[in-house]
Amino acid sequence: LTTMFSRIASQSVRRIVGSRLSAGRQTTAVVTRSAAAGAFAPFSTASEMVPGVGFGKTSTGIVGLPADPDACSKIVTKYQALLDRMAASDLPETSQYRVDVEKIANYRIQVATEHADDPDMVEELCQCGQVEELVQQADDEMIVLDMYLKERLWEEIDYDVDVEIEYNPDPSKDSDGLDDDDDEPAK
Repeated sequence: LTTMFSRIASQSVRRIVGSRLSAGRQTTAVVTRSAAAGAFAPFSTASEMVPGVGFGKTSTGIVGLPADPDACSKIVTKYQALLDRMAASDLPETSQYRVDVEKIANYRIQVATEHADDPDMVEELCQCGQVEELVQQADDEMIVLDMYLKERLWEEIDYDVDVEIEYNPDPSKDSDGLDDDDDEPAK
């Protein structure tokens, strides 16, 4: 598959460079030979930077969010800091918020660690935006966690509260004796 992409890219480069150079056939032949020899391989291994792809990405396309070639390592660092902050807190391990955040953080750390050289694969596996957005999400989650810990929101949930539910099988008549068909109250 990589060979096929490399061959297609090489052919495209030959056509583009060949049509743009005005020096004639001799220059085009030199470019063709060097491209065929592998001097220019746009779809190569992760060690080579390709403009606009992976580490060579120059823009996220999102205003205010610049491209970051170190985003994968930042994902690991920031989500680990999130896990450490939760572990050091008195947030119960059974809290649903903690359970959910730990699952997300551990998964993203695992993916970013396994595919540190392939930000596109990290994006594909996480399915939550670009790697730069994942870093931003970790920052935002740290703010939410701090607020959650400060306000001790896990204590606010009281499952033993009795709630009175009024069941009204005929919604056209309410409990005050009003009929929805008339604008005036019933006597």
